[in-house]
Amino acid sequence: EKTNHGYTLFSILLSALGQVSYSIPEEMAKGSLVGTIAQDLGLDLKRLKSGKARIHTGDSAEYIELNKERGVLLIKERIDREALCGQTTPCALHLQIILDNPMELFRITVEITDINDNSPIFKRDERRFEISESAVVGSKFMLEKAIDADIGANDLQSYLLQPTDHFDLKLHSQSDGSKKVEMILQKPLDREKQENMSLILTAVDGGEPPKSGTVQIHITVLDANDNAPVFTKPIYRAIITENSQSGTSLITVSASDSDKGSNGEVSYLIANSDGVSDIFHIDENGLVTLVGKIDFETSKHYQIDIEAVDNGGLSDSSKIMVDVTDINDNTPGITVMSKSNAIPEDSPQSTVIAMISVNDPDSDSNGQVQCSVNENIPFTIKSTSNGFYSIVTDSDLDRELESEYNISVTCADEGVPSLSSSVILSLKISDVNDNAPVFDKSSYEASVQENNTPGLSIFRVRARDADFNQNARVSYILEDSSVNGVPVSSLVSVSADSGVIHAVRSFDYEQIKDFQFRVKAQDGGNPPLSSNVSVKIMIRDQNDNAPQVLYPVQSGASVVAEIVPRSADVGYLVTKVVAVDVDSGQNAWLSYKLQKATDRALFEVGLQNGEIRTVRQVTDKDAVKQRLTVVVEDNGQPSRSATVNVNVAVADSFPEVLSEFTDFPHDKDYNDNLTFYLVLALAVVSFLFIVSIIAILSVKCYRWRREQMFYKSGANLPVIPYYPPLYADVGGTGTLQHVYNYEVCRTTDSRKSDLKYGRPCSESIISLDSSGTQTLTHSQRERLNFDDCKDQVRIFFYR
Repeated sequence: EKTNHGYTLFSILLSALGQVSYSIPEEMAKGSLVGTIAQDLGLDLKRLKSGKARIHTGDSAEYIELNKERGVLLIKERIDREALCGQTTPCALHLQIILDNPMELFRITVEITDINDNSPIFKRDERRFEISESAVVGSKFMLEKAIDADIGANDLQSYLLQPTDHFDLKLHSQSDGSKKVEMILQKPLDREKQENMSLILTAVDGGEPPKSGTVQIHITVLDANDNAPVFTKPIYRAIITENSQSGTSLITVSASDSDKGSNGEVSYLIANSDGVSDIFHIDENGLVTLVGKIDFETSKHYQIDIEAVDNGGLSDSSKIMVDVTDINDNTPGITVMSKSNAIPEDSPQSTVIAMISVNDPDSDSNGQVQCSVNENIPFTIKSTSNGFYSIVTDSDLDRELESEYNISVTCADEGVPSLSSSVILSLKISDVNDNAPVFDKSSYEASVQENNTPGLSIFRVRARDADFNQNARVSYILEDSSVNGVPVSSLVSVSADSGVIHAVRSFDYEQIKDFQFRVKAQDGGNPPLSSNVSVKIMIRDQNDNAPQVLYPVQSGASVVAEIVPRSADVGYLVTKVVAVDVDSGQNAWLSYKLQKATDRALFEVGLQNGEIRTVRQVTDKDAVKQRLTVVVEDNGQPSRSATVNVNVAVADSFPEVLSEFTDFPHDKDYNDNLTFYLVLALAVVSFLFIVSIIAILSVKCYRWRREQMFYKSGANLPVIPYYPPLYADVGGTGTLQHVYNYEVCRTTDSRKSDLKYGRPCSESIISLDSSGTQTLTHSQRERLNFDDCKDQVRIFFYR
């Protein structure tokens, strides 16, 4: 064995056949020594040259060349055993050295020994597996074997798999000496934990140092539907406002499925069976929206049971707790539990007239309710307990002011904005007899024309009672009283129902001008209430009396003449026609007119005063006897009148007058009866004076007593009728006074004197009375005043 250039050479001794063997490693450098062929064959170098030694390789490539100068074999080309022999062992080059002269043939075998110049290699750089995560432990996966061109100890010896968390290697020897490599699943795969794995398979040969080759093994863990969806929360909570619009988003839920692909596709659904699915909807993305109507008052909370389901049928469940937020969408509900339709007006304060209950289904301040009643009514509302109220009176009631109330009860919550509702309660106030009848006036005055028809309706008193029905039914009663000693019931009557006052009899203005009485109005209550009123009836005058001529006195038995001297100037007052009309007012306004006269150009009559005066100078031609007819007319409608004849004597001496009036008869008995009539007149005057004094005192006393009664009772008493002085009733129907005093006072120069009416005097009266009866009667009632008259002349003419 020889060593050349670090290589171990094995020389095989030349055999009998001239065969030399060398053993060289592969991959020797070009020019490396293979062997000293000349020496080993025992040949001389010269022989090599002379024999033209040469190497014959046949068809083989020439890897070895012969150096004849040195007699050695050298590496001509790099020898790659693997390329040359592959896996064939042993691997040798068979060479022949041929010599000429003589021709010789030497066989040379060069064995090419293997060196570890090749690493194990895999056909592919990587290997991919798709393994289901549901693969069972022990599953086998065949791996590609590595190829090592080297042989022997330099050949592939072992495999190494990294990492070994899930897989392990198992080698199986095959008949050709190779090893089958299997990858065994030792631990279950979980795609959700590790979907992709990268393993390195290393093939290691037995060289020194060993060489290795690797292959990348990519494992994709195929998903198996081994994971159910999982919600992110076990309970979701959401808040939604009631009356939200359809389509309002509520919440988005999410469930994750660790699986992949269709196994990880999750769908959502609502699992409730109580109608919640009609209110809420969940889409494929887990968004929950409102699709129905939601009302806090119907349900304050909702529980939505939701499920997440993958395509493999695996599922998870969760729930959504939905709280409904209240809004003020409900008005307070008012229920009238009890109500009085009517209460008496004298009901005490705090009388309960109604009880109501109020309910507002809203919450918190939206459901807090305050109730009130309308203002300016005598009622208030009180809270008795939560949600219950009573309406009570808070002041006195008066049916006469207000007989019916419409009580508006308004209940408002405290929401923003506030909502309210109201109810109207009608309540009638029943009447109690707390009002007396009240007359329309504090007193009444009415008038009726005299000579009325008995039973005539004069006028009507009216009293009103503010109460109701029977309590307001008024009856009229004539209170007992008297008028001048006559019961008032004999004068008037009053209708109990209507209050119409009727005249019981015909009134005479000339007898009674007015009178008073009281009427009581009484209601029908129990006990009854009453009030009274003073009524004054005034009698209106009617022109039912003609004027009465008082002077000159008209008598068929005597003639009275006025003397006018012939020297009388224009305007000389001859006499005055005195007349009265017992009527009143314009019915008693008298006017005087000259109707006829002997000489109308000589006299005139004053229209208003009845004075007869001369209108021109009296002459001697004027007749002594002048007769005037004067008409006295009142102003009534229609008017009434009376006439009087005035005899005037135009003369300067008394004999002239007597000669003119001698045709009138004389009463021979006049002188005989004069004394009797004078005495009788004096007695009558004295009697009338005493009676007048007694009457005046009685009237004064009576009026004083009535005034005292008036002040005590506070009422008006009937007025005592007033009669003019010197007048008296005649037979109950007559209106002419009994006595009229007419006095004339004249001086001695009577021709130039006027008549004076302030004081009575009978100086210038000429009485022509055939019987003396009228004159005596008249004279008995005259008041004669002789002290004021210096010259009194009374001329009596008798027929």
